[in-house]
Amino acid sequence: MKFNNWLETRTARLGLLDIACLKICVFAFALLLAKLWPPLLALDWTLYAGVFGLTYGLVMAKLLFTDGHA
Repeated sequence: MKFNNWLETRTARLGLLDIACLKICVFAFALLLAKLWPPLLALDWTLYAGVFGLTYGLVMAKLLFTDGHA
């Protein structure tokens, strides 16, 4: 629980540009992994779509159905 509180206080200070840079960083890391390990790209596209749908659903559920105090 300590780490979660620490992370929430740190991320609350991030602005829009900082979050955009973080997203670009994660995207670039994913491309790096795909470049260094080609079998990663050989997986079926439905697996990628499933991971996307699951993570998108979790984030949207948190944004839409929580009051922000949890």
